[in-house]
Amino acid sequence: MNAIQRKWVFRIWPYVILAFIGICFVLPLLWVLVASVDSNAMQSLKMPTRLTGDNYVSVLTNPDNQRAFLIGLLMSGGQAVIVVILGLLASYPLSRYQLRFKKPFMLTILFMTSLPITAVMVPVYQLFLTLKLYNNIFGVVLFFVASAMPYGIWMLKNFMDSVPSELEEAAWIDGASVFVGIRKVVAPLMIPGICTVAIFTFSGSWGNFFVPYILLQSPENFPASLKIYQFFGQYGMADYGKLAAFSVMYAIPSIVLYVLSQRFMSKGFGLQGGTKG
Repeated sequence: MNAIQRKWVFRIWPYVILAFIGICFVLPLLWVLVASVDSNAMQSLKMPTRLTGDNYVSVLTNPDNQRAFLIGLLMSGGQAVIVVILGLLASYPLSRYQLRFKKPFMLTILFMTSLPITAVMVPVYQLFLTLKLYNNIFGVVLFFVASAMPYGIWMLKNFMDSVPSELEEAAWIDGASVFVGIRKVVAPLMIPGICTVAIFTFSGSWGNFFVPYILLQSPENFPASLKIYQFFGQYGMADYGKLAAFSVMYAIPSIVLYVLSQRFMSKGFGLQGGTKG
């Protein structure tokens, strides 16, 4: 193999590896989409002889599924809103004030962002039993909020650092209070950070199976992440068509949230020159 051939090999190999990785991701997604419109879907990927929407109709008309999706949306949406509001209020003094123990506190928050949930579930389970929060949807939301707050504070603090403090000072001169300055000056310029934290927290709780499985007992309290169990029967058999349709419906909220947030993301990128003139 001469030098030119070796050069082409070294150029092609990265694309071959990336193509292989892409196929590994695309094939399961393709199976889900195809199986969701196949009345006789199996584990293998095959084109259906007849396209049908019966799987989607069966999933959407099931009252238990409707309740599960509603509970999941309320839990994840409520958590995202609470984390953004509390994160903004907590990140403000960390960004604007020179606190004595600011660095150790920020390092503690950074450590807590990497703490796995499974490491604290045993004491949390005992705590929920003691506080009568076990099998309580509101208790699960509180746990989701507590587990997402370190990431929310860390991210929002970094975004708030990029907002010029002179803009707030100008608002104060006009008679605005600190909270009004945060709501009308700082927050609108932090739209990318707010969207990032909201999407991350929503997706984290929306796709979380482990925490609701441990902290919830009654089937009527199960969110959509737990309802996927209903498609698995005895001896591991599954209704693959309905399972695929449920999976497609389950992925829609996160996709819609991300798409809708794109129209707001660019509004916060015009910070350069915000204090010029």
